[in-house]
Amino acid sequence: MTSKILSIARVQNYWRRQGVIKYFFILLFTVFLYQTISISTNTYIQKRGENQSTDITTKYAQRGDILDRDGNILASNLILRKVILDPTQVQKEFIPKLAKALIIPEQDLHNAIEKKLSKKAGRKYLVIKKNIMLTSPIIKNLKELRKQRVKICKNKNIKNKHSLIDKGLSLVKIKELKDTYTNTKDCKKKGIEGMAIREDTRRYYPKAASLAPLLGRVNSDKKGVSGIEGEFEYTLAGQNIKESLTYNSESRGSYFNSKTTGTLTHGENIELTIDSKIQFHAYAAIKKSVDKYDADSGSAIILNPNGEILAMVNYPADDPNDRSTYNAEHYRNRVLSDKVEPGSTMKPFTMLLALDKDKISATDDELIDVSKSIGHIRSDKDAKRYGDAITVKKILQKSHNLGTVNISERLSKEDMYETWSKLGFGRPLGLIPSIENSGSLRHFSSWGLADKRTLAFGYGPMETNLAQLARAYLVFANNGSVPPLKLIKNSNTYENTVKIFDKKTTKKIAELLNAVASNDGSGYRAVIKGYDVAGKTGTAEMVVDGIYNKKGAKRTFFTGFVPVDKPKYIMAVRLDYPKKCYASWKPSLKIPCQGSNSAAVAFKDAMQSILTNDSSIKLMANK
Repeated sequence: MTSKILSIARVQNYWRRQGVIKYFFILLFTVFLYQTISISTNTYIQKRGENQSTDITTKYAQRGDILDRDGNILASNLILRKVILDPTQVQKEFIPKLAKALIIPEQDLHNAIEKKLSKKAGRKYLVIKKNIMLTSPIIKNLKELRKQRVKICKNKNIKNKHSLIDKGLSLVKIKELKDTYTNTKDCKKKGIEGMAIREDTRRYYPKAASLAPLLGRVNSDKKGVSGIEGEFEYTLAGQNIKESLTYNSESRGSYFNSKTTGTLTHGENIELTIDSKIQFHAYAAIKKSVDKYDADSGSAIILNPNGEILAMVNYPADDPNDRSTYNAEHYRNRVLSDKVEPGSTMKPFTMLLALDKDKISATDDELIDVSKSIGHIRSDKDAKRYGDAITVKKILQKSHNLGTVNISERLSKEDMYETWSKLGFGRPLGLIPSIENSGSLRHFSSWGLADKRTLAFGYGPMETNLAQLARAYLVFANNGSVPPLKLIKNSNTYENTVKIFDKKTTKKIAELLNAVASNDGSGYRAVIKGYDVAGKTGTAEMVVDGIYNKKGAKRTFFTGFVPVDKPKYIMAVRLDYPKKCYASWKPSLKIPCQGSNSAAVAFKDAMQSILTNDSSIKLMANK
């Protein structure tokens, strides 16, 4: 009996001990599970924190330069610096010192940081100062600031740890845990954090406004938006890359683990056929004329015999280096974008075609009847001043409409259309396609008699831009042929040189145009002492509200070349609505503005400066 009782007691003690051991292992497993979950959670939070502190920025390729034909820089990049802040890291104790170093008001810096911190995205990237010159005192100030150490104190609430037993009791719902904290102040001398100085660039145009409508400009994102900058954006810009930078609180405000996407490819340079010295002289002359004659605007283009563009001028124009103002009209390239009726500057081509077709001889003994009206082109008092019949030379000298129409009556519509088309009218030049207006040339099948007659002196079924007009005059420098125009040096053109007129024909009409730029011709104010000049004036009424304006709104033209024999420079000038023109013989006498008393003067001013600086063209003693 006693043995049985002892046996039962031993069994009961065994089960009691077994229960204690079981609960102990359950407690250990629970604590292990808790620790595992805590570590996993902390790892997730840490990883999430690292993701939140990763900053992705764009690393920009260096934009290519734009050069003139001699390698002179027309557009380039100034190497600058910019200051970037991470508002989440910059210590408040450094804000007064940082504002002083940046030379900005302390409150402005404080406001900029607070504004950035209030945003949900992009809080860690603030460009606080850009376009800083390398010689700026700001750079020196910031370098000195980085050397400074300031006492930085941070209040920390440290969570008190729970005992292992309390954690176990909490898990089995025996005891409720309450978190407690101990507040401590941690003070250390530290340098400024969250500040970086990075390389920056700004587009710079050494020639200022003189080339602005041709070169165009870049926007705040350094992307070309007009002119050469916009047309050749892909070539100039290169290929940017994305760069990711990760922030670590233990790295003292610096970034690490730089990762890039793609390959950084710097932009290519573009070399133009422009001669910046010739451009300067042309721009100065056009600006002077627009101001002198109170014109709305002015433009000009200068070519060499092979079709290379030496100058392309537009005024008004803004200085692209000045970002404080922007007027889209002042970046408008009127040479290419405007289609206009060129007026009497087209008369030489009527004469060229008639001479080539043996319809005239253009000799001094050949007389053209101007005594009778033809259609709506009437014989007027100016015609009667020269008699009932005049020579071809006189027709060009005096820019005689009726005499020109008389000659055009001998030509067919088909021949005129074909010739004007070969000259390039109504077809794109392919220079800056995004802004170019190719003008118009209606097919001869739609012409009436009035269209054919007005076409002979630059009206009717055609409109042209100034570059097309200048290109047509290349026949006088190429024995009757017209080469394609070229703006980008060392590039191929999509057109071939076209033969249009006979060599003898162009030589003969060139001699007659020399007489236009003489004291007896309408181009008398284009005469340059010591040089042979040939050219033609033009005046065209502007279309306002769908009708030709009869109250003085005109465009005036002069297109010419120097010298007459083997021309080196071909120039076309256009002034829009000049309002103040005066007689050469009496400067106080105001007279109606014509190509002869405005555009011809602009031509002379520009060409005289160009020739004076060109030693290859010799002065003529008898001129």
